[in-house]
Amino acid sequence: MGGDGVTSEVAPGTGSVKLGVNYWRLWTASVISNLGDGVATIAYPWLASAVTRNGLLIGLVAVAQRLPWLVFTLPAGVITDRLDRRKIMVSMDIVRAGLTVVVGFAVLAREGMLPAPEEIAAGLELTTDTTLYTVLLLASLFFGFAEVLRDNAAQTILPAIVEPRGLEKANGQMWGVEIVANSFVGPPLGSLLIGIAFSLPFFFDAGTFALAAALVWIISGTFQPERTSRAADTKVNWRGEIAEGFGWLWRHPLLKPMAIILGIMNGVGAITFATFVLFAQEVLGTTAFQFALLGTGAAVGGLAGTFFASKVSGKLGSGTSLFLTLLASIFIPAIIGISSHWMIVWAAFGLFTFTAVLWNVITVSLRQTIIPDRLLGRVNSVYRFFAWGMMPVGSVVGGLLVVGTESVGSRELALRMPWFIAAAAYVFLLIYAAPKLTTEKIEAARVAGIAAKEAVGEPNDPGMVIDDA
Repeated sequence: MGGDGVTSEVAPGTGSVKLGVNYWRLWTASVISNLGDGVATIAYPWLASAVTRNGLLIGLVAVAQRLPWLVFTLPAGVITDRLDRRKIMVSMDIVRAGLTVVVGFAVLAREGMLPAPEEIAAGLELTTDTTLYTVLLLASLFFGFAEVLRDNAAQTILPAIVEPRGLEKANGQMWGVEIVANSFVGPPLGSLLIGIAFSLPFFFDAGTFALAAALVWIISGTFQPERTSRAADTKVNWRGEIAEGFGWLWRHPLLKPMAIILGIMNGVGAITFATFVLFAQEVLGTTAFQFALLGTGAAVGGLAGTFFASKVSGKLGSGTSLFLTLLASIFIPAIIGISSHWMIVWAAFGLFTFTAVLWNVITVSLRQTIIPDRLLGRVNSVYRFFAWGMMPVGSVVGGLLVVGTESVGSRELALRMPWFIAAAAYVFLLIYAAPKLTTEKIEAARVAGIAAKEAVGEPNDPGMVIDDA
């Protein structure tokens, strides 16, 4: 459920909301950086598969990128609630540009020794390039730290740019164009750039981060929470401030189980995607271009979700919509696990991403609406600690699962096994989640959260928000 992975029904009047010039600067920056991300979705896994064919080593690259979500998300929330969120985004985009340039030069230095894309697609046997693998592993780790801080700041800055009744419209429009750039345009462009030179996609990606940083920099205003702006120079009480955000979420009868459920979903999803590049190459027989086209299936589903998810949620109710998302999570991995043609996986990805957007449309705006601004960075980081923190664990499990299955069975069975395990795990998750995420509980939390924010002088204490009967 990758986003948040892995927003809710459109409120009355959101269609007439004017989003303003600051929003469109943020929107443009998001388009550009997501174009680079789309190129990177091809470049990084293809590079990993060019330096090693070991399933566990491939999985460890995913672990390195996701590990910061487990160990750094909570401190990142404190930083986001104390510093100017716009400046955080700019700084982290500059860091990511620098890291990507380093990878680009490392690849350029060994360009002549790397196998051609068509050789990789054929499942070429090769000895692990330890030097380049180490560069890739470390860059993925540091990139992940920057991504944690940047993404948390980006999600918490939007309520300061867009009024509450426009958040769903703003999120929807941003996600729609992100999907086009990230999945429709970026991956095919990445495969084209790889065909020209293996290092070229990385230099292109670095340029998009630099340009995005410049656009965010010209957003006008100060984006530092009022309480912390008065105490920005005081010593940070890391434990106390993290505990405040953690306690707020942990006392909330809806957001707490929602975060735990999403964490399990993302962890199980990471099991399947840890070695997906090997599955695509060796089981589906994809070329670099076909591998890129797999992402367009997700893009089609994501775009459909952007236009229709709110309508589906409004028609069926938020709880029913989340139930359907969990139900689809059972059948989609099972279908992919038995597939041998990339077009079937393409269609499955489309359905998966539609349900992922449906989930996001119900949950992200809910959090942005009901969490107090002074706590938004920390509570959001705690939520994402659960939601994303399980992904490195899942990636390790996915790599070990392939290596372990291969020791007693065929290579093909080993690459299919993560999908079968994921389908089984989602069955148990559905049983646990269904009674906790009902439409009545979601709407009660939304109404009570807005009322608590609007009540002058009343703390938004989730212990007083809803009756979790």
